[in-house]
Amino acid sequence: MLIELGYRELAGRIRPMQPQPPDDIDALDRATSTFLSVRPRLFGIAYRMLGTAAEAEDIVQEVWLRWQSTNRSVVRDATAFLVTTTVRLAISLSQSARSRRETYIGPWFPEPIDTTADPTLGAERGEALELAVLILLEKLSPDERAAYVLREAFDYSHREIADILQLSETNTRQLVTRARKHVADERRAQVSSAEHRRFLEAFLSAAQKGDLAALKEIFTEDVVSITDGGGITGAARVPMLGRERVAKFIATFASHFWADVTLSWRQVNGQSSVLIARGGAIIAVATVDASPQGISQILWVMNPAKLGSMARSLPACSQHS
Repeated sequence: MLIELGYRELAGRIRPMQPQPPDDIDALDRATSTFLSVRPRLFGIAYRMLGTAAEAEDIVQEVWLRWQSTNRSVVRDATAFLVTTTVRLAISLSQSARSRRETYIGPWFPEPIDTTADPTLGAERGEALELAVLILLEKLSPDERAAYVLREAFDYSHREIADILQLSETNTRQLVTRARKHVADERRAQVSSAEHRRFLEAFLSAAQKGDLAALKEIFTEDVVSITDGGGITGAARVPMLGRERVAKFIATFASHFWADVTLSWRQVNGQSSVLIARGGAIIAVATVDASPQGISQILWVMNPAKLGSMARSLPACSQHS
């Protein structure tokens, strides 16, 4: 396991740990059923906290092991126990993950995740899920991120969040306020899902043709193209900034990048994205962040280590060249 934390009382919802009595089959079945019913929420929280599906799965597995070995007869609220454990483990892991990302080659993005079957990824709302927002959340402290995720995506009250984080309700409100302000200050007003897809379609059409004028028409003045390539050959390691520069950059590589590729539309992190494949293998996931003024960000995920889950969904995709 990635995390080693001793058992402790969680958010005042359980008494000090006692030796666990042997479980009969019915009790274990109930415990399993309880865990499975809340598992999508646990994964959704952990993923939003950490930005990688593998680490989120590790967290969920650790929570399951703890749930099995806990004296469940003293747990007054099973869902609260499981969520609190998930959040605290994610906070612990995020602190070490942040230091690892400091040595990452080029920009670091969250791992894209297919949300076609579960658009909100276990949450009440599809907040704190889009790649552009998750990138912004990387700049928050772990407690700020947890408070924002629980409030905005899962609709937890400030009191409930305070219990989970073991903070006062006043401090919790401040965490949420600071996190909201950071996201709002860094991001323009967003367009509807339908308009977002139209912007992405227009970008793909112009990019494949190398149409400089069409690209500039849909870009904002301060548009930025950012690529997470993890150091692979051919992936830009620094962001490209500005309408003229980004349009020329996209147009320049049109003749070779788009040759012999297949484009597959998917819902990735809650919004329209395109999987770019060549020879049956995915080479990139691309999406845009757009406001009524135009496309402000083009996000490319090209690190092969982050494309595995997308590759598994490729056969079910609708495709066009």
